Amino acid sequence: MATALLAPLLRLADGNNPDPVPADNDVVAGGTALLVFAFLALAVVFLAFSFVKQLRKTQANREAGVFGDEPAAPEDEATSSPPATGPTTGPATGPTTGPATGTPPGAAPR
Repeated sequence: MATALLAPLLRLADGNNPDPVPADNDVVAGGTALLVFAFLALAVVFLAFSFVKQLRKTQANREAGVFGDEPAAPEDEATSSPPATGPTTGPATGPTTGPATGTPPGAAPR
């Protein structure tokens, strides 16, 4: 039974193949392959720029609090405030202003 299945394949493998293998000098990539390669390279560049653009938009939305998180404080304001020096003075019940911000107690933080 195996011989009956292999017989058609053996007829294709014999030396009477009407489509011979071309010589090495006759085989070239051609202009079509160059165009396909160039198109794929441009597509990768376009996708990379688009990806970076989407990441920037997502970062801006995250900082604005769109995703349910609290909006992030801008880094330049957070690092520009001088550090607190020394203990805060006030009555024994607590300080009269917030910690190193100068906001009254109970006021909403910025």
